[in-house]
Amino acid sequence: MDFQLSEEQKMLRDMVKKISANEFAPRAAEIDEKEEFPWENKKVLEENGLLGIQIPEEYGGAGAGMVSLAIVVEEVARVCASTSVILTTQALATDPILIGGSHDQKMKWLRPMAEGSVLGACAITESGAGSDVTAIRTVATPKNDGYVINGTKIFITNGGVSDILTVVAYTDKAKAHKGISMLVVTKDTPGFSVGKEEKKLGIRGSDTRELIFEDCLVPEENIIGKPGDGFKILMKTFNYTRPAVGAQALGIAQGAMDAVVTYCKDRIQFGKPIAEFQGIQWMIAEMGLKIELARTMVYRACATIDNEPASRDIPRLASMAKWFASDTAMQVTTDAVQLFGGYGYSREYPVERMMRDAKITQIYEGTNQVQRIIIANQILR
Repeated sequence: MDFQLSEEQKMLRDMVKKISANEFAPRAAEIDEKEEFPWENKKVLEENGLLGIQIPEEYGGAGAGMVSLAIVVEEVARVCASTSVILTTQALATDPILIGGSHDQKMKWLRPMAEGSVLGACAITESGAGSDVTAIRTVATPKNDGYVINGTKIFITNGGVSDILTVVAYTDKAKAHKGISMLVVTKDTPGFSVGKEEKKLGIRGSDTRELIFEDCLVPEENIIGKPGDGFKILMKTFNYTRPAVGAQALGIAQGAMDAVVTYCKDRIQFGKPIAEFQGIQWMIAEMGLKIELARTMVYRACATIDNEPASRDIPRLASMAKWFASDTAMQVTTDAVQLFGGYGYSREYPVERMMRDAKITQIYEGTNQVQRIIIANQILR
């Protein structure tokens, strides 16, 4: 088992670390405070070819694979989780087309997203359908060589800033999950509109919206794969995107750890740096252990996708990586606030923002309770 990064991956990591430090870190607190989508940061990601890092070159990406995506997401999330959401959401939007789309669909919709010229979003969640995708009420009714979509989605990341949406809807409700399809809707499609913007605990710089579909007609060629393929495509998409969320959580945890190490060396109490107290050292050691374990899980899941794309281990590893890394992020950031004391509770330091940002990684793209169910089913299969 080779856990060494290639020279190209090391260069990628160094490049993204430098970009993040110079471009994203100085803006992170302001983005969180203003709760505005960071268009300047999106432009930086686009100009450096990072929004399609894992997409094959044929379709406008860098063809660098999942490990490289994890590296990019981790380094960006280390300083600004809101900016890293642009990367993870772009992957969530592109992967259904990459997995189930035709060559023509990939050239038409995947390529501009991989190049970064347009943003994408994936519309799944509804008020009565979160973890249970089969509970969605959005329908796409066949009509005149196309489909008429009706329904409302909520909590859709990038929903108000995206040009291309991959939408989950029933094309035949009588077939249960086998009647779920995925369709592409562009923002200029008549009948599509953007609803209220959510005010959130964390990742405040991400755009999270309600999306409304009222007699929204799309042509037949906008369906990804065949009618009824949507559930299968979505589940495989999650196998790819959950490790990316794990990388995001990992980056948040590492960023908090970085801040803790600096602070504990500088903070003097009882005549010496608090880093010299054994109680503090044990907390830091546990942080380091959890982060290293999380990184191993995330990279292993991503490497398996890159090297063994047909492996039956991928769903289990993807869920394990997402679950463990996000729990690690929550624990590490909470401990970071504790170690900072009163300063940690102040917005003057970044750890309170990191703690708020970490929480969502335990929730979206499948709650950690759902990950436990998936893992158990895979083990008991």
